Amino acid sequence: MNAPAANASALFDLKSASLTLEAFLLKTGNLTTLAQALQDRFGATPDLFDGEPLVIDLTHLASLDVAIDFPALITLLGQYKLKPIAVRGATRKQGEAARAAGLVEAPDSVASPARVETVEVVREVIREVRVEVPVEVEVPVAASTVVLDKPLRSGQQFYAKGGDLVITAVVNHGAEVIADGSIHVYAPLRGKAIAGAKGNRQARIFATVMEPELLSIAGTYRTTDNPLPDNVRGKPAQIRLDGERLVFEPISS
Repeated sequence: MNAPAANASALFDLKSASLTLEAFLLKTGNLTTLAQALQDRFGATPDLFDGEPLVIDLTHLASLDVAIDFPALITLLGQYKLKPIAVRGATRKQGEAARAAGLVEAPDSVASPARVETVEVVREVIREVRVEVPVEVEVPVAASTVVLDKPLRSGQQFYAKGGDLVITAVVNHGAEVIADGSIHVYAPLRGKAIAGAKGNRQARIFATVMEPELLSIAGTYRTTDNPLPDNVRGKPAQIRLDGERLVFEPISS
């Protein structure tokens, strides 16, 4: 004789819920071009995302009714640990193709103001390389701070997600430090430092000995191909963004 069925309400329940997701604002149906833009922007920070759910926003393509290869797009975004789960702003044909690929249609209220944008332009600004890429993100001031008190060796990477990063030991050549907020290094900075990784243009980079291989704030890069000014190289200094160029300033004792 079968055991009596359990009371369903004791095992599960269904309730309404609201989610806030980041939106990937797609501006091209050319996935080859998009792949290159993503590589240009995120190739140096492969661990920037961590399976974050995403809404693909087709608002800019809906009026053109551009056909999208959603399975290929999902695979491409997955290479950067982004997980598309829905689309919005799609035409009927685009919506049908998205559903066939396993995506759902999301209302406009699901996605947050923060969004990832793709722009197919790469240009050089002054002596820095500005990549107008897959990100135009409005990011709030970092809400947390991560402290790292161990040296980073070549090949090691440390990422402070959602906040500032404070380092009290040397960042050696070949090491990489990343933060969504600012980076403070109270020791020699000799590796790569990437601040404002998700687009925070107010982020800064500070170091007591400024000798980096690469600096980046919100997508504006500078490498050792362009030597630092004499007044900051190897000295206490800070780096900030002014418009679309990096500004280097000594820190007086």
